[in-house]
Amino acid sequence: AEAMARGGMYDQLAGGFARYSVDADWVVPHFEKMLYDNALLLRVYLHLWRATGSALARRVAEETAGFLLRDLRTPQGGFASALDADAAGVEGLTYAWTPAQLRAVLGDEDARWAGELLSVGEIGTFEHGASTLQLRADPDDPRRWAAVRHRLLTARSGRPQPARDDKVVTAWNGLAIAALAESGALLGLPGHLTAAEEAADLLLRTHLVDGRLRRTSRDGTAGRPAGVLEDYADLAEGLLALHQATAEPRWLDAAGGLLDTVLAHFADGRGGFHDTADDAETLIRRPWDPADGPTPSGPAAAAGALLTYAALSGRTENREAADAALATLAPIAGAYPRAAGWACAVGEAALAGPLQVAVSLPPDAAATPPATTATASTASGGGDGTGSGTAVQDLVRTARLGTSPGLVVVAGPADAPGVPLLADRPLVGGRPAAYVCRGFVCDRPTTDPAELATAVGATP
Repeated sequence: AEAMARGGMYDQLAGGFARYSVDADWVVPHFEKMLYDNALLLRVYLHLWRATGSALARRVAEETAGFLLRDLRTPQGGFASALDADAAGVEGLTYAWTPAQLRAVLGDEDARWAGELLSVGEIGTFEHGASTLQLRADPDDPRRWAAVRHRLLTARSGRPQPARDDKVVTAWNGLAIAALAESGALLGLPGHLTAAEEAADLLLRTHLVDGRLRRTSRDGTAGRPAGVLEDYADLAEGLLALHQATAEPRWLDAAGGLLDTVLAHFADGRGGFHDTADDAETLIRRPWDPADGPTPSGPAAAAGALLTYAALSGRTENREAADAALATLAPIAGAYPRAAGWACAVGEAALAGPLQVAVSLPPDAAATPPATTATASTASGGGDGTGSGTAVQDLVRTARLGTSPGLVVVAGPADAPGVPLLADRPLVGGRPAAYVCRGFVCDRPTTDPAELATAVGATP
């Protein structure tokens, strides 16, 4: 993860990852930037920060989210599919630099310093003496780096820019919604959460036609192709992340409706799922692709969404369907584990419970995510033992920093209508309380963030 983030595959000026590296050292990328790569990697680096407190991981997560919001967000609130690799017919034209170009923007002294920092030399690492920008070590002068970075990015914005594919793909937007909802909740960045909600609203308003998903839209108009399994599953994944971040019932309800359609129209009768619905266009053979590629396979994504929905709603039929789907994926995980990463993660979550955490708050407590600036050890070091904002923030922050596989967390007013995980979870002596549960069977509630941190596997 560090090599990817420090090499040329990562955009050191504007954030976001290129599609892949063409060498073993992560120096030269194929410069195309895909929504699905960046949504998935945003979540990876966010979870790495959550588990380790890595400042690099947090920075990359925030910058990658910034790339999504700045460069891929459409006027309607969705996320475009990709930026091209080339500009004006030249691959990498926007992104590569020569020493002379650095000097033209920065002057001799700053150009020498930036060239050493960013691995831009006379020989070059790319084509025609140009180099991709790498940041193999943190700058010795962060303020100087911030100023240099701003000047380079401003100059780069005057170059020809890659074209953007404005197609809004349901599945890929679902992955982006999940990542932004989690980053908004974990990092205390309300703008991320707002963007996730607006994208979800767009998809439910535009892509959901007569109760069934369409695969794409453009300029706010849905396309004709029907949604496939990954569209339903990945959008449900995003909506479930939003429910956890906001405690709003509408996201849980919408995810449940999508998963009902999955069970009714995509099941193959053997525990798995086809990629197309039973009433889709007739093909010689209904496709079934259980192997993960650059994105989670439809069956693996469906298993994960079903498992999470069951943990949040208590619907046993969804848990049973998730377990059955995992059983069909197990042979792939054993024989070709690189093609079953998402399935293995879902399986780990299933074996862990998954763990459910309900944080019951006083009616007047803010349900918006508190700012998170440290690991759970800092988060759990305070609170006045009352219903104050500090006590609320300590419990909510600590719950969300948990690393137990498949952990689901909902924080909101006790007995909030339409939120099953908060039902019958009263305050304790008028104070916010956290309930750690498996299968809706809960341990003794706690008001102590340190005790909660131990229960959920938050970093000590």
